[in-house]
Amino acid sequence: MTRPYLPLNALRAFEASARHLSFTRAADELNVTQAAVSHQVKLLEERLGTALFKRLPRGLMITAEGEALLPVMRDAFDRMANMLERLEGGRVRDILSVGAVGTFAVGWLLPRLARFQASHPLIEVRLSTHNNRVDMAIEGLDYAIRFGDGAWHGLEAQRLFDAPLSALCTPRLAETLRTPVDLARHALLRSYRENEWTHWFAAAGVSRPPARTHGVTFDSSLAMMEAAAQGAGVALAPPRMFARQMSNGEIVQPFDIHAALGSYWITRLKSRSPSPAMDAFQTWLLDEVYHAYGDDA
Repeated sequence: MTRPYLPLNALRAFEASARHLSFTRAADELNVTQAAVSHQVKLLEERLGTALFKRLPRGLMITAEGEALLPVMRDAFDRMANMLERLEGGRVRDILSVGAVGTFAVGWLLPRLARFQASHPLIEVRLSTHNNRVDMAIEGLDYAIRFGDGAWHGLEAQRLFDAPLSALCTPRLAETLRTPVDLARHALLRSYRENEWTHWFAAAGVSRPPARTHGVTFDSSLAMMEAAAQGAGVALAPPRMFARQMSNGEIVQPFDIHAALGSYWITRLKSRSPSPAMDAFQTWLLDEVYHAYGDDA
């Protein structure tokens, strides 16, 4: 296929201007003058025989033709930038985008991730965190690690391990607790999922839980555990994710009582065929889980 001449400078000026809806801000990004950007866009419009912007007193308005061209240009420049980044240093690096529940990322994955990087130096992991609500397609994730029952529409889910919830608090607060009913004297912290404490009291054999079963509600178990560590109340969270705080005595588990409400899963879009980097990461992750918990995962 013989490609026509591509006016890359003009296309780049158009793409930046369309994102900012401003020749001035596009010029700042491209480190050229505003006049140079305006001139390049004008040349592109003349070549295409159509206006890409309406010039307004305070900025630009993109035309229908410009709207049609923009996503193609954005995707092309993103793909070129991605490939150039992968080729830095003379070697092709694979980029793996992983989203994980913040609790899992901080409490479990980060202490182990260096081992994956050491064994797969040409795979660059880009890790983002979420609070169990994530759109993999929009965010461009290869994998998302989340907590639940494994049933998510359009996703392939592989169970990692159970993460039962238990009451966790400071040693000082734990000294005031003899039975689960004693929790009625303290603020009970929980995540955004409802009825967690109700399930825990049922597991404890308390048929009539304390009337005051809810304290502050958090969208992150990490924030909830920080509040608990500061003595704000008793948190309901998975002890497996807070092994460091428990090992140094910052947090204790006053009762050997657990509420099993879900597991951690690694998920991917069913429409996305796994790449070699994805296969390597999932294989490594499952191996780490087995080494940590064996058949008790």
